[in-house]
This record gives sequence, structure tokens and C-alpha cells, in this order.
Amino acid sequence: MRDLTVHALTWVLHLLFPARGRHRTATPELVPVVPSTEPAPVSPWSRPWTGPTKEEAAAIFWQQAETTLRLRAVQQQRRRALYYATRGVDLPYSYPGAPFPAAAWTSTGVTA
Repeated sequence: MRDLTVHALTWVLHLLFPARGRHRTATPELVPVVPSTEPAPVSPWSRPWTGPTKEEAAAIFWQQAETTLRLRAVQQQRRRALYYATRGVDLPYSYPGAPFPAAAWTSTGVTA
């Protein structure tokens, strides 16, 4: 479409302002515009949204929130154990895979 507009504008300008002077060239013949047989490229805006739905996004955020709360609780336990360790008190602190269960620390009399 743009080529057709440019050719029409060039033709009108040659009619209104013909070339004059020593470097005058003959009016070039306009080449007819042949429509392309190639299909137009597919625009990404022509398809519907393929991302997660509102419910799926909410589930993802809830899962992240639960993970964050779980990690915050673990960090709070570690900080409490560090606080008591700096004061010389053994806190019955345990974690998955620990070599001793939490019951091994009950002799100190401190409960969490």
C-alpha cells in the first residue's frame, strides 16, 4: 500500500513540477504494483493471551507465600538458637537430618 502511495505522489509531482534544465531526465515509467503472494506475517496481537489465568497466578503466589512463611519460621528458630547460644544456653533446636533429636537437649531445662 505504501508503494502505491509513493508512486501516485511521484506521478502527481512530475505533472505539477516537470523537470527543467540541463540535467533533465525523461519521466520514468511507473511500474505497476503487483500484490505479493506471500502471506502476511502473523501478529502476536492477533492471538488471545496464552499466559496463566487469574486462578493459576493466585495459586502460584499463594505457594510462594507459604514457602516464604515456612522459611521465615526456620530463620526465626535459628536466630533464637543463636541468641541463646551467645548466652551459653543450649536450646533444644533440631532440624531435618540432625545427628541428635530435640529430646537430647531436654537436660538443660529450657523449652522453646
